[in-house]
Amino acid sequence: MKSHFKNNLVCQLLSIDFPIFQAGMVWCSPWRLAHAVSEFGALGTIGAGSMYPDVLDEHLSKISQATSKPFAVNLPLLYPQIDDHLELILKHKVPIVITSAGNPKTYTSFFKKHKIKVIHVVSSLKFALKAQEAGVDAIVAEGFEAGGHNGKDETTTLCLLETLFGKIQIPVIAAGGIGSGRAMLSAMVLGAQAVQIGSLFVASEESSAHMNFKEKVLQANEGDTRLTLKEITPVRLLKNAFYNKVQKAYEECATQDQLKELLGKGRAKKGMFLGDLTEGELEIGQIASVINEVKPAKDILQMLLKEYFSSLDKIKST
Repeated sequence: MKSHFKNNLVCQLLSIDFPIFQAGMVWCSPWRLAHAVSEFGALGTIGAGSMYPDVLDEHLSKISQATSKPFAVNLPLLYPQIDDHLELILKHKVPIVITSAGNPKTYTSFFKKHKIKVIHVVSSLKFALKAQEAGVDAIVAEGFEAGGHNGKDETTTLCLLETLFGKIQIPVIAAGGIGSGRAMLSAMVLGAQAVQIGSLFVASEESSAHMNFKEKVLQANEGDTRLTLKEITPVRLLKNAFYNKVQKAYEECATQDQLKELLGKGRAKKGMFLGDLTEGELEIGQIASVINEVKPAKDILQMLLKEYFSSLDKIKST
């Protein structure tokens, strides 16, 4: 299987065997998950957006001791203690940083100066071009099917890839709604050189998501997630009592300040990490409706590759 991807641009760029990224989901992406994915030969990612500096320091120490394989840190650029995170990334010689939620020009030159590969998450052609101009090594093109924070325009992954095709010269990693090897192959046919997957790994054994949240994901049906709170920051949520409160607030024409007050602080931690399925924010992608089992990360990756090659063989035989 490795030989099939030997000429893949992303695999060559990052020194990985398989063009699969595990997304750096807040509250769900600890070092254990990143380690399992990287050891397999894909790209594991630690989600720094939900970690205080001392917590990130601990996770980086553990993964650095556990593997010599490449791994990444997902770094939201709006993180309030970002300077501390930058110091830790340098301290632990993190080889790859995936930036999001901010202007890529701010820190890309800093990372490149320290020989760190930079990948930036975008949701539109406009921002993809800005990221390319800023000098990033690759972009993650994320459609609105994805869980967590998202683009306002609700552009699907398929349409986003079509829009970027021929206009972006750096490698593109597709994200949003990818839950099988079939979808992985489809994204690569549309011009992506790799895929980033989050929701499947939320339901992995190594994920730090609370078991209550994992079970809720397994129970999700088609239509059970919705992109909301665009006035603050767009986020795809699994419907629960808190989501219903948000919808009621909209019906009552709540102001932006009122929505912020309703959201408060710590909602995502409450729901995804502490397991409060009533008052917590449950961030997950549309693809949750097809997830029906909690598996080790290794099994998820093996499934993806088996389906990818099976689908490729079917295409070749038609």
